[in-house]
Amino acid sequence: MSETSITVKNGQLVTPDHPTIPFIKGDGIGPEIWQAAQEVFDAAVHSAYAGNRQINWLPLLAGETAYKKTGQWLPDETLSALDHYLVGIKGPLTTPIGQGHRSINVTLRQKLDLYACFRPVTYYPGTPSPVLHPERVNIDVFRENTEDIYAGIEADVDTAEATDLKALLGHYDQLAKVRFPDTAAFGIKPVSQEGSTRLICAAIEYALNHDRHTLTLVHKGNIMKKTEGSFKKWGYDFAETKYGQQVFTMAEYDRLRDAQGKAAADSALEKAKAEQKLIINDVITDNFFQQTLLHPENFEVVATMNLNGDYISDALAAQVGGIGIAPGGNLNYQTGHALFEATHGTAPQFAGQNKMNPTSLILSGAMMFDYLGWSEVATLIRNAIKAAIASQHVTADFATDNQATVLSTSAFGAYVANLITSKITDVDE
Repeated sequence: MSETSITVKNGQLVTPDHPTIPFIKGDGIGPEIWQAAQEVFDAAVHSAYAGNRQINWLPLLAGETAYKKTGQWLPDETLSALDHYLVGIKGPLTTPIGQGHRSINVTLRQKLDLYACFRPVTYYPGTPSPVLHPERVNIDVFRENTEDIYAGIEADVDTAEATDLKALLGHYDQLAKVRFPDTAAFGIKPVSQEGSTRLICAAIEYALNHDRHTLTLVHKGNIMKKTEGSFKKWGYDFAETKYGQQVFTMAEYDRLRDAQGKAAADSALEKAKAEQKLIINDVITDNFFQQTLLHPENFEVVATMNLNGDYISDALAAQVGGIGIAPGGNLNYQTGHALFEATHGTAPQFAGQNKMNPTSLILSGAMMFDYLGWSEVATLIRNAIKAAIASQHVTADFATDNQATVLSTSAFGAYVANLITSKITDVDE
């Protein structure tokens, strides 16, 4: 490892003063939002450390840009660099729907085993929202990132794979459950105990380390009992076994209620809250969507499987202003690998117009700096974004009235960077 390489020692990330951070600009609007975001990142690092620390940015290719230059959608050199340097950041990448190459995002997460998709969802005052009280949303979503539908195990209609699967279902007397077997395509949904518990472990550790008091396991275990139902069971068992007195689970509540009555269970729950234990509960997925619209303040940290988490993270982002402001990271807390990203698409119809919102990527960068241990940088970035939105110096999508100063993508990046360098970020973190 070179002196610019981030390493892991005794389970902890070690970040040198001049780390090499790979970045992928992305496709469509990616280069524009990256340019704006990098200006903010560099300003924040310089402001925080006065030149004593600095990022060595390493450009990498992936997506349509890579394909045009190299004939590969994900060049081996890109994957190798992300593996070597551990931590990277990227813009949106092109993936065709229903045909063509597999999602590059999925491939990166699988190849680097980035098993936790972490999406913190919070409201920045002044952001336009479709709900009455977006300020009540402050939910950290941990989505399992390598199993479930991301396994990519599918069989198309009238293929040998589909025929073999139908034969297997017939062997186990399950084929009758397929309503139209002759015209059915198939997908397989693997959910493992190991994959589930390492994701839930990440969510628990985060909750305990960030003064969060509730962790909710979101699942559809009432229907998919062997996969999503097991996710719930494994989560409760793991929490009770590994964390003991640090947590109180609703599985424990149910056992107490059955053995000693509801009053005893209620008393134990209240005692656990008073002792500030982490309360771990669970909610059926469809009910979760309803409850996060009605009472989002009841949820703090969420752990769920891949497909649920895909829907949940975008739906919650909509409540606080949309995925244009939603940051995200894909992490392996065991190896240290992490890839932070804009959570929106490439929007090719707007490419080159210099008017799209770069906030998702900027806030994903703040997450990255937190992960690196450079919390001073992350705080500067978030406070500057808050100040820009509060003063309505925003891109067109965030302009809430005629008094707003509507900025281009590059101008917004420059404005936020100037707030940081001028130290005009008097908004509390």
